[in-house]
Amino acid sequence: MINWLLRNLIVKIAAIPIRRRLAAFEAATHDPVATQAALLQRILRHHAGTAFGKDHRFSSMLALDDFRKTIPVRGYDYVEPYMKRVIQGETNALLADAKIHMFAMTSGTTATRKFIPVTDQYLADYRRGWNIWGLKVYRDHPEVRLRPIVQLSGDWQEFHTEAGVPCGAVTGLTAQMQMWIIRRIYCVPAIVGTIKDAAAKNYLALRLSVPRKVGMIIAANPSTLVNMARGGDQEKETLIRDIHDGTLSTKFDIAPEARAAVQSRIAKANPDRARQLEEIVRQTGTLYPKDYWPTDCLIGNWMGGSVGAYLRHYPKYYGSTPVRDVGLIASEGRMTIPVGDGTPSGVLDITSHVFEFIPEEEGNSPNPTVLAAHELQEGRTYFILLTTDYGLYRYNIFDVVRCTGFFNKTPLLEFLSKGAHFANITGEKVSEYQITGAMTEVLRNLNLNLTSYSVAPCWDDEMPYYGLFVERGDIASRDDGAKLTQALEHALARVNIEYASKRDSQRLGPMRLFVIPTHAWQQWDRQRLARNGGAAEQYKHPCLIPDPKFRDTITVEEEIRIHAP
Repeated sequence: MINWLLRNLIVKIAAIPIRRRLAAFEAATHDPVATQAALLQRILRHHAGTAFGKDHRFSSMLALDDFRKTIPVRGYDYVEPYMKRVIQGETNALLADAKIHMFAMTSGTTATRKFIPVTDQYLADYRRGWNIWGLKVYRDHPEVRLRPIVQLSGDWQEFHTEAGVPCGAVTGLTAQMQMWIIRRIYCVPAIVGTIKDAAAKNYLALRLSVPRKVGMIIAANPSTLVNMARGGDQEKETLIRDIHDGTLSTKFDIAPEARAAVQSRIAKANPDRARQLEEIVRQTGTLYPKDYWPTDCLIGNWMGGSVGAYLRHYPKYYGSTPVRDVGLIASEGRMTIPVGDGTPSGVLDITSHVFEFIPEEEGNSPNPTVLAAHELQEGRTYFILLTTDYGLYRYNIFDVVRCTGFFNKTPLLEFLSKGAHFANITGEKVSEYQITGAMTEVLRNLNLNLTSYSVAPCWDDEMPYYGLFVERGDIASRDDGAKLTQALEHALARVNIEYASKRDSQRLGPMRLFVIPTHAWQQWDRQRLARNGGAAEQYKHPCLIPDPKFRDTITVEEEIRIHAP
């Protein structure tokens, strides 16, 4: 009872500044022009004394027009030389902040991962966005307040730089930095994020949370929650036994330090809960979250883009549990804050970063139109650019978003895709650059040549996968085709750690080879050029086709499956 009262008191006190932030955010949405202008000036003044700020004359910039004339729209490559100096310990090369808590690592759009410095300002922006999201959830769903939260985080110390700064997932750091009383609300402690084996991580998350009356389940990627639900059913006998006995099975690859850290949370035997779970299995034959967690809990995860396809599994595993998108958020920063259930659309987070937009159709233009937030049009699609207070300037993250309307005068955006040169089913973010680089290596090693080829994601309800589409005349035999496909699978896993991770956790199946008729690509390219327009001499055959329905649009003579690596 004392702990309950203490928790209620502390949470209510902590909610006061959060409510103020929500009120301030809602007020800012009435005037995005002034809000963004003030934020840009704050960022420029703050970093004017850095090497980057001096090289780009931040101190003389008076308005957005000056900023645009000096700083080009670019990707990570533009700040990378300065970021390398930061990584080596020369913080002032790019940042006015002396302290870097860690580097948040991205999966990368090329063969290298990006280092994003997590400063005090980064954490402030990150927490403010989550606080606004969470308080809005509690206002709309008061029944989940103060109930346990299942939130899966990553490892914030995957490795360290030469200067000793941790590198990994920022979710792990923020979980580690929570107040002790808040940590008790969360079922899954930060150390669980260090577990590499996906099945073991999911099992431990369930072992810690199934006995509790959960209010929210949060994991950005819905495939994570689908796999967790499936895993819990597959291991239902072990799970029920562990809950009954107050143990943690040794069949899972969980490090001793992680076992020791959760021991106090699981040590108490719970035969009553075990009997409830056994009765569920007796009646249904399965053990799914919809039966062992309250029906009024809420799920937070991405709903936009290709990952939205996983939501079709939710009724089977989670019943009618409401779902709220957690927002367009990446290692580089949060971009939107959803304020309603059942939609991937969210309010642009204009209080954290400065945003600009390029119409999607001008994405490859050398001089594209660049718009501010208030200039967007409902129904139009754009590439989103962000300028942050931790070293990213007019940064093209290559996310394509659609404006779905306005919240006051600030646009509502939904994520669509990673752009024309990316494919993404479940967070792997495969780039055409990665595909072409991997294939070049494979063809060289196997001493093969291909006339044309393309790789495309292929949706499958049980386990989606990537397909390699090659013409009949380029494949001498089934064995050669299988070797080519397996070699490309391995090469892609080496250059894209997220692809490797999704394969290891069985969120993606093995790559398959689809043999199409000889000269099929020539005909396909001709039709595509006629449909989209453009000059034949400038046309480039796409080696990555991001459409997960592409397999259904082309004639396939033979399908060759490879053994899982």
